[in-house]
Order: sequence, then C-alpha cells, then structure tokens
Amino acid sequence: MTTDGLGSLAQRLTGIDEIECVTPDLNGVPRGKVMTAEGFLEGRRLQMARGVMLQCIMGGYPPARFYGCDDGDLALVPDPAQIHRLPWSQQPRALAICDADELSGESSSLSTRGQLKAVIARYAAVGLAPVVATELEFFVFAPNTDSTQPFLPPTGLDGRREEGHSAFSVSSNNGLRPFFREVYECMAALGLPRDTFMHEMGISQFEINLLHGDPLLLADQTFLFKHLLKEVALKHGLIVVCMAKPLAHTPGSSMHIHQSIIEIGTGRNVFSDEAGQPTAAFRHFIGGQQAGMADFTALFAPNVNSYQRLCHPFASPNNACWSHDNRSAGLRIPASSPVARRVENRLPGADANPYLAIAASLACGLYGIEHRLEPDEPVQGEFQVPDKLSLPCTLHAALERLKRSHLAIELFGKEFIEGYVASKTMELTSFLDEITPWERRVLAAQA
Repeated sequence: MTTDGLGSLAQRLTGIDEIECVTPDLNGVPRGKVMTAEGFLEGRRLQMARGVMLQCIMGGYPPARFYGCDDGDLALVPDPAQIHRLPWSQQPRALAICDADELSGESSSLSTRGQLKAVIARYAAVGLAPVVATELEFFVFAPNTDSTQPFLPPTGLDGRREEGHSAFSVSSNNGLRPFFREVYECMAALGLPRDTFMHEMGISQFEINLLHGDPLLLADQTFLFKHLLKEVALKHGLIVVCMAKPLAHTPGSSMHIHQSIIEIGTGRNVFSDEAGQPTAAFRHFIGGQQAGMADFTALFAPNVNSYQRLCHPFASPNNACWSHDNRSAGLRIPASSPVARRVENRLPGADANPYLAIAASLACGLYGIEHRLEPDEPVQGEFQVPDKLSLPCTLHAALERLKRSHLAIELFGKEFIEGYVASKTMELTSFLDEITPWERRVLAAQA
C-alpha cells in the first residue's frame, strides 16, 4: 500500500484499537486473528496455519496430509478495499477481509476467495468479465438454547408467534422493525447496497437481494452481510439462521446466483446480440452449467441439511434443467430486457460458501463457452427431469460424484478438491454417529 493509502487508512481507523483480520474458510466461516491497529498500520505480516482453511463445521480437521504434513503457515493479506469499521460493535473495532496466500506470495489453493479470483482471471484472459448478483434467504428466530427442540419465531407485537401466513407481508407485527433498522444502518456503514427486501414464504423467513456487480465484490458483500446479520441479531436478543432447511414442512433458504458476462472494454452483455437475441455464448454458458452442476453439487449444497431443502422442493429444484422463467428448473432465465439477459443458478443454499458457489458456477459457464457445449432443450410448465440432468440427492452421493470428477480437478486443482472431500466426509461421519429423534420415535417400536 502507498504512503498516501496508509495515511488515508489511518484516518479511517482513528480510534480503532483492534482489527479482526479474517478470511473465509471452506464453509465460508470467517477465520483469522485479531491484530492491534498499530501493528496493522505498520504492515506486520499476519500468519495462520494452513489447516485452518479446511476446518470442519464441527471444529475438527482432516488428516494433515490434506494441507501439508508440516501444517505450515499462510499469510493473511488484507484487501485494502475491504477494511471496515464495525458499526455494531460497542468497542471501536474494524474488520479486514484478507486473502490467504502462501508465504512465497501466490494464492493458496485452499483459499476459496483465491479460487474465485482465479476464475475471474480466467475470464479476463479471454477478454470477458462476469457479473453476478446474489439473493440470500435467512430465518430470524428466538434464541434456541435446547438444540433438541425446533426453532421458534420471535414473539410478535400481539404476543403471538408467526404461524406461516406472512409471505410477502410488510406488516410490523413481527416486532422486527428495530432489528432490521439496525441491519440497514450497518449495511450503509459497510457500503453494502441493497436492492429489494421481502418476507419470504417460510415462517419468519426473509430475503435480501444485493445489487449486481463484480463477482469478488458480491462474494465479499454476501460474506459480510451474513456476518452482520448474526452479530446484529445477538444485540436484539435474536438469532439468524442460514441453514438450508431449519424447519420441517416449510420452504428452505437459498442463495440464488444471477450471472451474466460483459465484454471488457465495451461493457456489452455477450449473452445478447445487436438484435437483442440470445447468442451462442449464452447457449454455451448454459451448456457448461448443465455439464458441471452434478459434479459440483457438493459445493452448492455443502451440508447434510442442504439436501433436506433439495429433496422437499418449494421452488428449490434439484436438477440441471434450464427454462425461461420457470422456478422448477435449476437454471432459470428470468424475464428481462436483452441488456439484462442472465442465467440464474437456483441450486445453492444459504449455507453455501458464497466465494465457492460463485466460483463453481462461473467456472462451469466459462468451460461451456470454451468448449462450445450445447445445452439441452429448455423445459416449460410441468416436466419430468431426464436422468442425465438429475443431481445427487444426499451429501454422500454428492461427495462421491465430486471425488470422481475430472472436471473438478481441472477447474479447482487436486489439493483443493481432495481437501474439500476430506473435510466434508468428516462432517458426514459426525452426523451419522448420532441417532435422530425420528429413529428413536419410529423405529424403536418396531424392534
């Protein structure tokens, strides 16, 4: 960073004592260290063990051979554009989103932020720039101190809990206006522009749409927004849950990704020609998505719970079909003007790592363009999913597909894919080590 840049940063951090230096791990969880503002401004190198990038959601690690038997350090290198004062913190603090780089200077293959940057660079090498937007759904619940009990919505202003009749409602009866007011204030302070906000179909479920832009920026914004939601909720005596399916018999939470591509220099959307008609690049992008969605299902649906959402579809299609404005298709082309023609990937859940989900989706699209892959015919109305376009419906099946995928190795590298599979296999094993209430309730009587 230049001297002028450091001076400007020092002004921004006036009164700040500590900086949370974080990078997204495999699951998109912020991991890192807290550094003094003095050390941060002096540019002291901050290091963290490589194994942290493969940390399981339960807190454990796969065998060291997946991240280097010596478990050496990575350098946490802050992105100057992603250093923010934390508006929700009572103690003046700041947060810096960092890249996780090898000590030799190149990006670590275990870094999901680095993987996304590599995909964007591959587009730039052929004169293209992807543009994305994310739609994130989430639930707001009362505190859940007993994990054996279902989540409950907060008590409303009328003293009752929401029962599922509030989809698209703008009523203030849920009593969440103070919470969302602080969420909006914090978004503005962090420079997170929001497009639309709504009450979704689930009980105490909401959705926010972030404005389209550079994929790395949108991944950073989605990462920050999820962190913001949880922190602000705690201040208001609430919890925010971004599980894919936190409640039975109700819709799950998605993270739909809208994707288009522009030509560097002209800004032209390459999905539309001069007459406003779809281009070959548009078809090939869809063809690439179809070719890769099954291989990368474990990246879009990364947890055991993810498949509860996909196997009980409330507009959560578990297929690689594509359609014009049909929410039953995994790839939807929303109604739009030619300049805004885009492909919506509806597979990722709210539990997906935004860096990894965006990287995988865009990588598939570019693969299709480079190899001139043609998509299947679009589907409309009610349709039967062809076997070749069906996707894995359990985490085990998705990991087995990923493990065997030559495409995954080609696009993300052997170290990353093997480490991902190892970490997720540990999580699956941990889940299978437990006996669920359903098994005790239903199966015990049959013994």
